[in-house]
Order: sequence, then C-alpha cells, then structure tokens
Amino acid sequence: MHAIGTPLSPSATRIMLLGAGELGKEVIIALQRLGIEVIAVDRYADAPGHQVAHRAHVIDMTDPGQLRALIEKERPQMVVPEIEAIATTTLIELEREGLVRVIPTARAAWLTMNREGIRRLAAEELGLPTSPYRFASSLAELQSAIDDGIGYPCLVKPVMSSSGKGQSKIDGAEEVEAAWAYAASGGRVDAGRVIVEGFIDFDYEITLLTVRVSQGEGASATTQTHFCDPIGHVQVAGDYVESWQPQAMSPVALERSQDIARKVTEALGGSGLFGVELFVKGDRVWFSEVSPRPHDTGMVTMTTQHQSEFELHARAILGLPVDTRLRSPGASAVIYGGVAARGVVFEGLADALSVPGSDVRLFGKPESFVKRRMGVALAHAADVDTARRHAKDAASRVKPREV
Repeated sequence: MHAIGTPLSPSATRIMLLGAGELGKEVIIALQRLGIEVIAVDRYADAPGHQVAHRAHVIDMTDPGQLRALIEKERPQMVVPEIEAIATTTLIELEREGLVRVIPTARAAWLTMNREGIRRLAAEELGLPTSPYRFASSLAELQSAIDDGIGYPCLVKPVMSSSGKGQSKIDGAEEVEAAWAYAASGGRVDAGRVIVEGFIDFDYEITLLTVRVSQGEGASATTQTHFCDPIGHVQVAGDYVESWQPQAMSPVALERSQDIARKVTEALGGSGLFGVELFVKGDRVWFSEVSPRPHDTGMVTMTTQHQSEFELHARAILGLPVDTRLRSPGASAVIYGGVAARGVVFEGLADALSVPGSDVRLFGKPESFVKRRMGVALAHAADVDTARRHAKDAASRVKPREV
C-alpha cells in the first residue's frame, strides 16, 4: 500500500470486512484511524461493526452469488475475512481474477475456515506436533475412529464452527451419539463432518499472536514476522472466558512456540495478524489451531500492549511498521448476557470501572443470550495474578438486564 486516500472520496482506500462482530468492530476503528473507508458485512443487521463503519450490508456470506455481487458493487481494494463462515472459493476466484486482495490470502482463508484444511497442513505437510486426530462423516465413522485408536476421553468438533459451538468432550461410548448430533447442529456450513481429537496431557494453552508485515513490491518485497508476548487463557466448552498476558513459560517452550507459529503462518502467506493456539507441557509444544485474524483471547492486548492486536492487524495489512511490545501485564474477563432479550441495558458500569486499573468494552450486540459474549472487562496491574482478579471482579459488577 503506497498511499492512503480520503474516505468517501474518489481517492478513498476501501476495505471490506466480512464479519462485523466485536473483533471486527475494533479492526474497523483501527482502520478508520488510519484514514481507511470501511464497509462492514454481517449476516444480521446492526452488528457491532455495522455501528461504526462507513457503510453496512447484511448478506449470507456463505452464498457465492451474494458475496460476489456485493464485492463487485463496492469494489474494495482489500477484503478482510473476520469469521469462518464465508464462501471462500468465491474469494479465491475473485483474487485470481485480480478484482480484490484477500487478507492474508484467499488460500489462507480457505484453509483455515475448516479444521480439516489447517490440521492437514500443520500435521501432514509441515510435520508439526499435534494431538492425535481423525475425521468422520457419519456416526459410524466417528465411533470407528474412537475405537481404532483415538480412545476416551476425546473431543469432537465440527470441522467448521466458531466460539466452541458444537464441541463436546466424550468420556464413554454412551456419549458418542449425542456428541455427533451436537456437532452437526453447531457446524456453520458443513453439518456432516467432524474432527475427533485425542487428549494431550498439557499444563496450559496459549495464543501466540503472530504478525506478518510485507513491505515493498514485486521482487524487492520483504516480509517480517513479529511475535507478541504469549497469552494464557481459560476456555469452557471451547469458548474463551478469560485471558491474560504474559503467560509465563520456559525459554525453550517459547522458542518452540514461535518456531511453530512462524512455520504455519509462512505456509499460509500474506500479511496480517494470526492467532496461533498451542498446547504446552514443560518444554513440549503442540499446535492446535490458527485464525488468520485477531483472536478473542487477544482482546487483552487493548490494555497490555502499546498497539492492540486490532491496531497490529490494521497496520500489517497496510504494510505499516508495527510495535508488539508489552506495556503492562494485564487480563480480560468475559461479560455474558445473562438474559435472552433484545436491547438489554447494562447496570453497574461505574462500579466496575472503580476496580483499580480496569476498563470495559460493551460490544453493542442488538440481542442478548444467556451465554452470549456481550462485553469484556480489562485490567492492567503490576503482575498477572492481580490483573486476573481485577478483570474478573470488574466483569462480575456489570449486570445486563432486560428492559
């Protein structure tokens, strides 16, 4: 990107986000601060990112016709996928035709939109350590995979889902049928295929935010890889509930984590921020998953880093310098909806913000569910343990209420 134009003018630099949830909203804000004209797309009206973008659209992003028609109409220079449920083959076609640049690449979006593509890349092509796994397209295949080597306990996940949807832990044969049905209901696109993973005895899991920045054009172009400090997190049923930065780990484990993240992101190519998830036990490290976009656990960087993961993503895709330095230890904790209602109100905000070092982000989602993530509490402190206590304390004081 040589120069940035003026939004809403003939010179505008236009970027389209496919997915406009809370993560997309922060990316939009970061892009707009750099003078980008942003078009936000989501499957429902008034998504968080819709509320701050220059223009907003509601389409079925898994529909190739709708997706192509909108991109041809808006003519963005770049398309930034922010969710998995997208007609990525259409993005590949549009990129091949020279109509748009996909971040990080259309191939990367296609590979990472389902667990099968990225797991085969990591384990079978790159030879990286992962948990034992098999894929299944029927209940019988799932049972066979478990019986023939995966064993119990194990995890069953749809090949395509997000935020833990459709994931189950199976401890015995009596739970297999229910797990298959749950996975089928939780898959966003392909409801008939799952990955079943054997358990790894790990001490903790991390997200290693990895930033690829390309500068220059053609043969003179160079790409540099930068790493943020590792982020520790707690997940419940596959969904993040709290995170902290930095996660303490041995120098050997950190070096191995960075090596794995570098290999995966180099194989995917392109520019931008990647959230690489890893399991760690002592000095051993296993690859789990990667998202070619900001990660929900990385929301903690809004209070810990000089540049948040959203600012890093915006700068990287524009070919601008990045700063991944840690500013302070910190933590995040999820604020759940608690109720099923539209247009909820939030009480206790002043009480939450009275917690030392705290901050709060309310996402502005138009509809609340009991376990829907409606906001996040952040806290920075002199050490991670204090920050975690303060973040959870602040989150507990925010009370969503039905009107």
